[in-house]
Amino acid sequence: MLDSKLLVIKIGSNVLTQENGLPDLERMEKLVAQIQHLTSLGKKIVLVSSGAVAFGRQAIPLPEKLNPVIKKQIWASTGQIRLINQYQNFFEKHKQHVAQILVTKEDFRDRKHFLNMKNCVQALLSQGILPIINENDTVTITELMFTDNDELASLAAAMINADTMMLLTNVDGIFTGNPSDPSSELIEKVSSSMPEVSNYISASKSSFGRGGMLTKYAMAKKSADLGIQVIIANGKRENVLGEFADKSLRCTWFEPQKAKHGAKKWLAHGEQYYVGEVTINEGAKSSLTAEVIRSLLPIGIIKLEGEFSKGDILLIRDESGHKIGLGRAEYSSKVANDRIGQKNQKALIHYDYLYIFDHD
Repeated sequence: MLDSKLLVIKIGSNVLTQENGLPDLERMEKLVAQIQHLTSLGKKIVLVSSGAVAFGRQAIPLPEKLNPVIKKQIWASTGQIRLINQYQNFFEKHKQHVAQILVTKEDFRDRKHFLNMKNCVQALLSQGILPIINENDTVTITELMFTDNDELASLAAAMINADTMMLLTNVDGIFTGNPSDPSSELIEKVSSSMPEVSNYISASKSSFGRGGMLTKYAMAKKSADLGIQVIIANGKRENVLGEFADKSLRCTWFEPQKAKHGAKKWLAHGEQYYVGEVTINEGAKSSLTAEVIRSLLPIGIIKLEGEFSKGDILLIRDESGHKIGLGRAEYSSKVANDRIGQKNQKALIHYDYLYIFDHD
């Protein structure tokens, strides 16, 4: 486990919720104290917290027959106030100021908007204020929802160039079988050279959260590929963050790869945000996937799909339809269509704004 200076800590709904579905205030208060301990060690922390729905459910009883989406919106919007107030009360005891940032997927799609968010978080941290980020459940519809807060934490970690992302759940990490089976063993380290660990993971979701361990694994792998060390640990352990600080924590640790450039970190999560598609020929594919990555020139493009503007994210496919990577358009689809297959034209995607998927 590496030293950390800038962390994103995600606390899952199954950590902050009791078995009866109500908030676990005792656990929440203990985690706040442990976060303060990390802050006292000089670490900067951004918190991504679930739990708003549990707080809403506790406060506002709703009729059984009410539409489940509307129920969730009501509980999320009323519970969000209670959740953040509870955090504020607990952090105030430690003389720690907190800020609330509510986001949707749309906020990450546009590079300019993304950088505005990044600047806001960095400004808060520079003033010793702890940002608490959550999804704006009230306005998001299914297509624009994060898979769950693991995805949001992963995006936040990439956005602020965090060195560490910690996903706190109700088990010690990823096991070789069902965690409740005594014969299952904890996988303590995941490196890029290991065989596919997801084969071990049950697809079942937690009773309170949207995602399961498969989502955590996918987001952890992506973050590690971008150069962020990731820890999946049990948030119900009595001193989980203290044990993390002294490197004695029982957990699953994802070994980080070489850190990627900031723009590539933004693009890495763009698979769900792309506006257009580019199909490239074999020569362009060889060029983009070579050791020395080059820009994508119009001469290597076979086909374009969708209308896009300068700055939009594009998905790149090869002639067989396989996904190669993502890039930011340097000009619009109207201009690009006029230049398809032509020599001596400006690159549609500059290599600084190109993210190639892992094809191992």
